[in-house]
Amino acid sequence: MKKIAVFASGNGSNFQAIIDVVQSGELSADISLLVCDKPDAYAVERANTAKIPSFVFQAKEYGSKEAFEQAILAELKRFDVDFIVLAGYMRLIGPTLLSAYQGRIVNIHPSLLPAFPGKDAIGQALAAKADWSGVTIHYVDEGMDTGPIIIQERVRLDENETRDSLQSKIQKIEHKLYPEILQMLFTQGDVINVTKARAN
Repeated sequence: MKKIAVFASGNGSNFQAIIDVVQSGELSADISLLVCDKPDAYAVERANTAKIPSFVFQAKEYGSKEAFEQAILAELKRFDVDFIVLAGYMRLIGPTLLSAYQGRIVNIHPSLLPAFPGKDAIGQALAAKADWSGVTIHYVDEGMDTGPIIIQERVRLDENETRDSLQSKIQKIEHKLYPEILQMLFTQGDVINVTKARAN
């Protein structure tokens, strides 16, 4: 069974979805650690409720990205973490973690990448008056949401779409799709282009 660390910066709704499927047995994984860069994030409360250890830090207390990533890495090693799952973690992963966990870091993003990368993808889609947005799950590389795509699922924007309504649509997909893809990763190993495979 894979030991995973979930990285989150905010509410942690995807973190909760992963907790739920691990507890129900639908996802064969052990959530060994939450890593969070915001001490007041609700994700920390979710971890406490589920009795999952947390490593909570503030970047400003470290001299560099390398310094706080070394601190994270020490915690990952302490808990024998096999795989990193990003779930609303609002920092680029740097070389320290990328080299230690190459090919073993995944992220979920609320758009159809490469459209609307970075922060506030939902706001970006609404501002662009896009017809479509959606969800992308991808491997993490050194870029901003640029890693190889595992799967995407589309969401049509209605004419009167609001931030809340679009976020609700996207999260409904995220909470189902992320655990499904993680289970594939943990049982089948390296997977990529699942979207294309399903279309064929």
